[in-house]
Amino acid sequence: MRLAIMVGGGPAPGINGVIGAATIEAINRGFEVVGLYDGFQWLMKGDTSHAEPLKISDVSRIHFEGGSILRTSRANPTKNPSDLQTVIQTLRSLNITHLVTIGGDDTAYSARRVCEASDGTIKVAHVPKTIDNDLPLPGGYSTFGFQTARHVGTEIVQTIMTDAKTTSRWYFLVAMGRSAGHLALGISVAAGATVCLIPEEFPERPVTLDALCDVLEGSILKRLAMARSYGVAILAEGLAELLDPNSLGVADVERDEHGHVRLAEIEFGRMVKDRVRARLKARGITLTIVDKDIGYELRCAPPIPFDQEYTRQLGYGVAKFLASGGSGGMMSRQGDRILAIPFEEIADPTTGRTRIRYVDVRAEVYEVARHYMIRLAPQDFENPLKLARLAEVAQTHPSEFARQFGHLARDPLIVPA
Repeated sequence: MRLAIMVGGGPAPGINGVIGAATIEAINRGFEVVGLYDGFQWLMKGDTSHAEPLKISDVSRIHFEGGSILRTSRANPTKNPSDLQTVIQTLRSLNITHLVTIGGDDTAYSARRVCEASDGTIKVAHVPKTIDNDLPLPGGYSTFGFQTARHVGTEIVQTIMTDAKTTSRWYFLVAMGRSAGHLALGISVAAGATVCLIPEEFPERPVTLDALCDVLEGSILKRLAMARSYGVAILAEGLAELLDPNSLGVADVERDEHGHVRLAEIEFGRMVKDRVRARLKARGITLTIVDKDIGYELRCAPPIPFDQEYTRQLGYGVAKFLASGGSGGMMSRQGDRILAIPFEEIADPTTGRTRIRYVDVRAEVYEVARHYMIRLAPQDFENPLKLARLAEVAQTHPSEFARQFGHLARDPLIVPA
């Protein structure tokens, strides 16, 4: 029995914990263990030179470390049938009988295709990893890496909030999260940010840039009416994918091997900042706004104890699952048990790809988050004194203020206090 371990997609805190625990348990169960560097990249080329044996002494203390000792890549073996067959042939030439993949939704889909294409000759299991927390795990359990990323991101935002107050300026922070707003919202709630915007609160697509700016400008004006000229807004980077590409000038932006726009290329925060600043200037309001991306600082951070423990459980569980004859599943913690979810159960029935877990904006936990944000709300328009004060700050008439921003008070996600 020869078990191989590989990592795909972006880094996340705790990868080494899975590699270490899976290696130790597999060896203890009689396996030889091989580490495959750079995900599917070399397997797709038929190159076996980037596979190295792993011993217990190689991995016994790596669970404290960020990053990945096997590195990672976004190489996609499912794009071309020939690439997938080359992967299978290369694994067989390495005498691999079992394969552990560590990654997000794209890597999970690749693992499923490898499992199917090998006709059962290679047993495959996937360990879900992403700081985006957007894989469909039961019971609301987070993907590993998310808790560490939120922890580190919260510490960064707390420092920036102090800077905002000290210097009387606003910060627009763009947090990673391509499809779902879990990370942006989690950081925002923990740090007590002024306002947070996530894709899930905009069900109608495409979204206009002005719709986002209405929320942000409204929050800034409300803060000014409270005699506070500072604040921090957190934006999920996935909002950029909801906008009309022509309005962002991203038609020719580079895409990764899975077809996703490289969101870091868009400078989304700068575009939103420039639009909001121009709108404020037209009102005669001069305000310093700074845009900053938060993401790369989080992905290779040393895992906090939660993820150190969690990844050990998942690594042990995946080795036990495969050694017991299992295959074709994604590992999960369910209560006090480590169980595999069949690949078929995590697949979108329409696309066949891995389902995305979104923030439930109808849930009470999201209601809590909204109630602690500074955003325009129904009472701001129902109370004549509040409306008059907001209009005064905006240097306009109350009726004009209500005309421009009144739609924000009709947001169906707002639950009265």
